[in-house]
Amino acid sequence: MLVYPLGWEIWSSLTSLSPLQDGGPAFVGLENYRRHLEDPQFWLAATITVAHAVVTSVAKLSLGLGLALLLARPFRGRALVFLAVFLPWAYPASVSVIGWYWTLSPPITTAYSVFMGTLKFSVDGTLGTGAWAFLSVTLFNVWRGSSFIAVLLLAGINAVPPELFEYATLESRSAWQRFWAVTVPLLKPFLALGVFLSLTTGFADLANVWMLTAGRIVFPVVGTQAYWLAIHAGELGPASALSLLLVPFLLAALLVLFRLFDPPERKTA
Repeated sequence: MLVYPLGWEIWSSLTSLSPLQDGGPAFVGLENYRRHLEDPQFWLAATITVAHAVVTSVAKLSLGLGLALLLARPFRGRALVFLAVFLPWAYPASVSVIGWYWTLSPPITTAYSVFMGTLKFSVDGTLGTGAWAFLSVTLFNVWRGSSFIAVLLLAGINAVPPELFEYATLESRSAWQRFWAVTVPLLKPFLALGVFLSLTTGFADLANVWMLTAGRIVFPVVGTQAYWLAIHAGELGPASALSLLLVPFLLAALLVLFRLFDPPERKTA
């Protein structure tokens, strides 16, 4: 299911594939990649895409870890809190996006819609056009993604033998020291997986950006640029090359993450 679409995309990125041209696609080699690398709009979109992925990943990891640590302890109403944390991830993304869009841009004129409109113009006027759209997409990504990270890390905490935490409590009274010396090392595999999945969804956050901005490129990201290039301009070959230019970023992130969270074992002489 993955090899064929990826192989087709790699092949088409090396051609001039387009439904608008006469005849079959011509092989152009790396010309599509060179075209994008020399385009300032690509670097602007790549910068915004990387910034969006990094900011949302840090926020999702921090919030998700905090929620997981909270839910790991028994307290009254824990089941309701877990349900509230779990629902954003379990609920269909398309419905969640529409609800989020209506929350930020109410379709009915009320005092709340006037307030949100004033807030939008204030944010765009202070930070520049597109700032409100970027903020809304970022907040939605964090809201929904932190739910998955919390459930993932909670599963990791529950997989750790409770005796280890009990021993750590006897060794140190500092909760902060126990967190860095015991909890974080034991959760390294889960943290690495969570961060990588978060970065992946941040880089490929086309659907949320598209729906929350009503199909407009208010701020450029690589996904929306590739969509417009393929669907509206009919340049499937260059669009494939544009989307594949994200792969080196993801591979580098994957390598760094597993070097940090799962370093190679040192062999004794």
